[in-house]
Amino acid sequence: MIIVISAVATALIFEGWTTHEVAAVQTRKPCTTPVPKAADTGDPVLSIMGDRIQTTAMPAGTVALTYDGGPDPVWTPRLLALLRAHKAHATFFLSGAEAAREPALVRRILAEGHEIGSNTYTGSDLGQAGAARTRLELSLTQTALAGSAGIDTKMVRLPLTSQVETMCGGEWTAARRAAAEGYVLVAADGPLRKPQQGLVRQFSQNDTAYSQTKKLLRDPRAKKFTTVSAGLGSPTANEPVTTMSRWEGKALLLVQTVGHAFVRAMSWILLIGGSLALLRLGLLLLLARAHVRRIGRARPGAPWLREVNEPVTVLVPAYNEEAGIEATVLSLLDSTHQQLQILVIDDGSSDRTAEIARSIPDNRVMVIRQPNAGKAAALNTGLAHTRHNIVVMVDADTVFEPDAIHRLIQPLAHAAVGAVSGNTRVGNRSRLLGKWQHLEYCFGFNLDRRMFEMLECMPTVPGAIGAFRRDALMGVGGVSEDTLAEDTDLTMALWRAGWRVVYEESAIAWTEVPSKLGQLWRQRYRWCYGTLQAMWKHRRAVVELGPPGRFGRRGLVYLAFFQILLPLFAPIVDVFALYGGLFLNSAQSILIWVGFLSVQMLGAGYALKLDGERLRTLWVMPLQLFVYRQLMYLVTIQSVVTALLGSRLKWHRMQRSGTAGQQVLSEPARKPVQLK
Repeated sequence: MIIVISAVATALIFEGWTTHEVAAVQTRKPCTTPVPKAADTGDPVLSIMGDRIQTTAMPAGTVALTYDGGPDPVWTPRLLALLRAHKAHATFFLSGAEAAREPALVRRILAEGHEIGSNTYTGSDLGQAGAARTRLELSLTQTALAGSAGIDTKMVRLPLTSQVETMCGGEWTAARRAAAEGYVLVAADGPLRKPQQGLVRQFSQNDTAYSQTKKLLRDPRAKKFTTVSAGLGSPTANEPVTTMSRWEGKALLLVQTVGHAFVRAMSWILLIGGSLALLRLGLLLLLARAHVRRIGRARPGAPWLREVNEPVTVLVPAYNEEAGIEATVLSLLDSTHQQLQILVIDDGSSDRTAEIARSIPDNRVMVIRQPNAGKAAALNTGLAHTRHNIVVMVDADTVFEPDAIHRLIQPLAHAAVGAVSGNTRVGNRSRLLGKWQHLEYCFGFNLDRRMFEMLECMPTVPGAIGAFRRDALMGVGGVSEDTLAEDTDLTMALWRAGWRVVYEESAIAWTEVPSKLGQLWRQRYRWCYGTLQAMWKHRRAVVELGPPGRFGRRGLVYLAFFQILLPLFAPIVDVFALYGGLFLNSAQSILIWVGFLSVQMLGAGYALKLDGERLRTLWVMPLQLFVYRQLMYLVTIQSVVTALLGSRLKWHRMQRSGTAGQQVLSEPARKPVQLK
């Protein structure tokens, strides 16, 4: 992927440079010194050999028609047809950049007997350029001609010059540099010179050039219309190039073609992707608003729904969690829902996890030890020891609000609900990385869950806090070990078994998130890879009927598009955004970025408000877009590549520090907003 991005960046930089230079308004500085007297003879063709200058003019009655720039896809064919109709030939001083874009026209110019000269690659003022830039402009044009038509040229017309006297000041320095490279310089005769005197006439490639050429071709005083070389009786300026030079030219054409095509494609992709992103954000906010309004009417707690007070089994799988296991279990024991069976399943820990859990003096806590077999196996071991019909699965690094368990199980009053996702919040958010994840949890995960519930396609009940019916779990065979995202796999299996999955935003748990970038990378890599595995495992849900099909066509398609496909293009989009800032309208690019950021911040602010969080965290969001977002995109790319290569990813465990309850201790939890 790095190679692809580097290649695209190279092509974009080259395309941006050429497009910017070609499109720029060209101006010249006033001359401070005139051309040498030896050159100022009035003759338009110059050969400079050291200190010796030779000038030449067209013979009497001979007209050399010359055209600068192009080839132009509109006017070059018209000019060629006009010349062919009058059996006339001309010299085309082509822009290398345009020749690379229109190689067929370059070949047509040659095939119809015309001559090709150089007008440099971008047509920039060489009088203000250094020696290296002059050599680059000339050599790139030669390479473009070699790739387009297999020829080179020894004839050049300096951009922004007409008669010889205009090659003054810095232009004369550029002229000497070109001559040192073996070029013959071609200027033009003045407008008062008559065809019968012999002349070199200069045109652009546009409608004015067409009408003036047509008029001149009908002038009876002109005896012959020919190329500059033929008019002077010299061999043609164009010669075949070597095979190696032709391949170098083909490579240049490919780079410019790729860059040009990429710019066009990305313009459309940005328009479509940006529109979809705004549509998604609008849909998120609309459905989140609808979700909040529905809470008091159609959710447990309403008069027509019973309150759930059944006993609950809490499964706490743990592996080397001595830093946080005590805080987790104690927060569960402080629950307002007292009828609990708390099973701590120690999955072969090498630290004091089991001893700490056993030291807690409460007979509701039971510790089960097993050889290390993974989280899914630990959860299945716990399921085999459950005594109650409601099962809550939690992580051993999570601290719970006193009413979290009671609120979490209330949606199970609905007979069709098989699982409930709780509201996971970031506990250790004092540092920048924690604040970024705090924003992601609120604006990303929790806002998404509100939308997923409204669309009936919740893809994941998080491992940190989730409630299940025991018979629903047993009906799908328990927790599968097929994927690394066992929580996502289990949720999708429940949908396919006909159960509904909902979100209880008032059931709040505080989790410990990675505090280092390396830990975050490994965690998200596992999540993303596991999600890909689960999506592939349950892909047939897309064609199924009823709730499973509804989940498949909404949830799986949403995940595939917004969490897999769009992130794959994101780094290239970022490169293109940089391209726009450097080579296109910088002010417009900045305005678009600021507008997009403003919309994102409004959405994030609303998400924070819904979760009862303070808005002061929003100040880190601009930084998040520059660093954190790119990290998440690269994680997605690596996960997709790993999946496509068929590699197996090992379980990555995060080093815990026991800081999940940091935020709980610093300030009381604020409940999510509920509209009356």
